[in-house]
Amino acid sequence: MLQGAKDKMSGPLVSGTCSDPEEASDLKSPLSSRFREPLTHARFQELFGGAEQEPELPAEPCLPWLCRLRRRRASACSGPGAWRVLLARLPPLRWLPQYRWRAWLLGDAVAGITVGVVHVPQGMAFALLTSVPPVFGLYTSFFPVLIYSLLGTGRHLSTGTFAVLSLMTGSVVERVVPEPLAGNLSGIEREQWEARRVGAAAAVAFGSGTLMLGMFVLQLGVLSTFLSEPVVKALTSGAALHVLVSQLPSLLGLSLPRQIGCFSLFKTLAAVLGALSQSSPAELTISALSLALLVPVKELNVRFRDRLPTPIPGEVVMVLLATVLCFTSSLDTRYNVQVVGLLPGGFPQPFLPALDELPRILADSLSISLVTFAVSTSLASIYADKYSYTIDPNQELLAHGVSNLISSLFSCFPNSATLATTSLLVDAGGNTQLAGLFSCAVVLAVLLWLGPFFYYLPQAVLACINISSMRQMFFQMQELPQLWHISRVDFAVWMVTWVAVVTLNVDLGLAVGVVVSMMTVVCRTQRVQCLPLGLAEGTELYRPIRESRKLIQVPGLCILSYPAPLYFATRGQFHRILEWHLGLEERTKPGAEPIRVVILDFSGIAFADAAGAREVVQLTRRCQDSGIYLLLAQCNALVLETLTRAGLLDSMTPEQLFVSVQDAAAHALERLKPAGPKVCTVWV
Repeated sequence: MLQGAKDKMSGPLVSGTCSDPEEASDLKSPLSSRFREPLTHARFQELFGGAEQEPELPAEPCLPWLCRLRRRRASACSGPGAWRVLLARLPPLRWLPQYRWRAWLLGDAVAGITVGVVHVPQGMAFALLTSVPPVFGLYTSFFPVLIYSLLGTGRHLSTGTFAVLSLMTGSVVERVVPEPLAGNLSGIEREQWEARRVGAAAAVAFGSGTLMLGMFVLQLGVLSTFLSEPVVKALTSGAALHVLVSQLPSLLGLSLPRQIGCFSLFKTLAAVLGALSQSSPAELTISALSLALLVPVKELNVRFRDRLPTPIPGEVVMVLLATVLCFTSSLDTRYNVQVVGLLPGGFPQPFLPALDELPRILADSLSISLVTFAVSTSLASIYADKYSYTIDPNQELLAHGVSNLISSLFSCFPNSATLATTSLLVDAGGNTQLAGLFSCAVVLAVLLWLGPFFYYLPQAVLACINISSMRQMFFQMQELPQLWHISRVDFAVWMVTWVAVVTLNVDLGLAVGVVVSMMTVVCRTQRVQCLPLGLAEGTELYRPIRESRKLIQVPGLCILSYPAPLYFATRGQFHRILEWHLGLEERTKPGAEPIRVVILDFSGIAFADAAGAREVVQLTRRCQDSGIYLLLAQCNALVLETLTRAGLLDSMTPEQLFVSVQDAAAHALERLKPAGPKVCTVWV
């Protein structure tokens, strides 16, 4: 009978309730029943050795991480190492030699020109969201696009002005440089006031670019994983509602101060409703006609994207029609319609932004840099997966950091990848970053020669462009029923983030969303279910015990698998589960036989911190004091190293560490020979 139990233990172990000896003798293992010597960790090291060690440099009196950094720099200073670094930091050196000129050049040219044409009205429109003059939106549509084309790894990514970042930056600008109480400013005073606002917006770009460069130096590209998809989508959807409400005064021709801070959306709505009787009929008519043209054109571009050779440039058509109508009808003088005014030609002189404001805007720069990186990296990853290439998150940090830092010297506000223009670039046939250069050429032509033609463009049209560009973000709410069906937890994260963004503001909503998202991860590791599993008869598949009837058990042996990381937040749960199953406390399982040998399967523990490692060490000592022989199986190298540093080998030997659960169970059977024929496996 004992030999039969040994035969069964040589295959996968089963778990759950015990069967009679007669039933146990009828069970047949699907694997080989030949008994082999248990393979302990010490024996494995003796047979196969450890991982190959890199040749060590002479010992140096420095910290380990300093030594690694020194060795890395030494390898990078060699010829091949320097070339690899150059290839990694300048992506055109990789993709330009492989560029298929005949197949890709026309698509990149058409896509770049199309996106550049859209950049012009959108850039001016998003500048109004940032509370700076429209021409600075054109600067932000030129310099960042040019820099990203040289440093970015997203071949189909379109960068420039982004409504969410413009809204966040505008809130900072309104707080740092508020609207003067005395509305009647002289020409010089207004120029100085606008210059201060431009400097504050550029300072935000400088701060966010510096933070992203610091994240690149620390190789923190992995931080993009902490901004989950529900958080990013809820953030952009909530920000779209803020954009819509903030543009209502421009749509109605109302001169209202911009509301900032918590509950700003509701304050703006209340102010608009209170001043509704003062709205301008002319600007209201222009807004209605503009939306009546832009919204259907957007819908046509989406519905017939596969049939249209290039998307219909509704924004450009609307800008041309409104400018001609305002010029021929003198709407600015007869009906006091607000127009864009003169766009200065050329480029601004480079200068440092208002760095004295950095302490006041540091927290805002951090949130803007996180949103920039999260949106840009997730958008680049989507198209990289679709077109079978890879992006480097750390290189993306460098690209967007340099883009924001350098462009801030030319009075640009924060920029990132944009959803609308990226989709437009792909639909128009863009293939590589070369499309960004064609886009820059269009914006450059406007800055150098075509700027005066936009003098009579009504600002209400720019507000309508802002609202129509939010279409994709509003429609993200259509995914909520599917998200509810897939994961209630992700649905809850989406809703909490959206409500926080709408009721508070974008910055605090982002913080709330990240915290709630991380808390759901912690809570799920705290609620690991004890699920007994067993091997279905005649198969090699493990099933819950309610699906399996004939299971094998050995009295005095318990096998436990803990399927969660072992760290400070789960150590208490780990302690309670082990005490319950091993009978180390007064509240033991009724009718349970004393445990003589316990096997802990650590294959589900991805990592362990100091608190978790000390908990395992304390468990080994308590098992020793209680006369329980403890075996560990399937520890990964990182967990085993942490346990060893915590003093695990002071209370147990390397022969108690096993490569697999099957080997540990075979060793346990040797120790439990007089115990009987039944085997018990418990999975928690």
